[in-house]
Amino acid sequence: MDLPAIFLPNSLQGAAILTVVLAFFGYLATFLSARMLARRKDKLELVTRRLNEFYGPLYVASEAGTIAYRSLLKKQGKTQSFPILDSELKEWMLWVTTIFMPLNDVREKIIIEKAYLIIEEQMPHCLLDFVTHVVGYKAVAAQWAEGDFTERRSTIGWPPEFDLYVERSYAALKAEQTRLLHGSLWRLWRHLFCRKRKVAASGSRAVSKAAKPPQKN
Repeated sequence: MDLPAIFLPNSLQGAAILTVVLAFFGYLATFLSARMLARRKDKLELVTRRLNEFYGPLYVASEAGTIAYRSLLKKQGKTQSFPILDSELKEWMLWVTTIFMPLNDVREKIIIEKAYLIIEEQMPHCLLDFVTHVVGYKAVAAQWAEGDFTERRSTIGWPPEFDLYVERSYAALKAEQTRLLHGSLWRLWRHLFCRKRKVAASGSRAVSKAAKPPQKN
């Protein structure tokens, strides 16, 4: 009996099965990796959009408003704006109308028009309180325009947790963006993708150069 002739078909069959199994797991690993990278890319895009369109501008405007407010208090030698004396009213109105309210308008516009970019599932109360605070100041500004200076501040107080919320949210998103940008798998995907694009571009240039007719002197 020829033993090699008996075992050879079984060996070939086992090799074929092993090849199919390895190919399947290779495909599965590639599929799962691509899916994970796609989700990571989508998450990075959302984080970046939240930073660029919502929390970033909010943070900059809030920091500018805080610096300006502290500068005014330091100039007046006070630790808080209230009470606003008659001798301070003209300067207070100038700072409110030219600095504080424009910054408030920027933040109010962002909150109202970009509310879908907030991190939380529900609108944070400090954002709603901020918008109502700004609305209160608009009413005060309208009274000033008519010569009525009995109200000097918004009847709706400043939400103390607003600046802290904006600062923490901005910092958390920046940290998340950094993590997503510098993750090992994400760097590998970008490296391979950029390499493919470079190779494709080089090939296109080579074909274009070969097809270009020689120039006449």
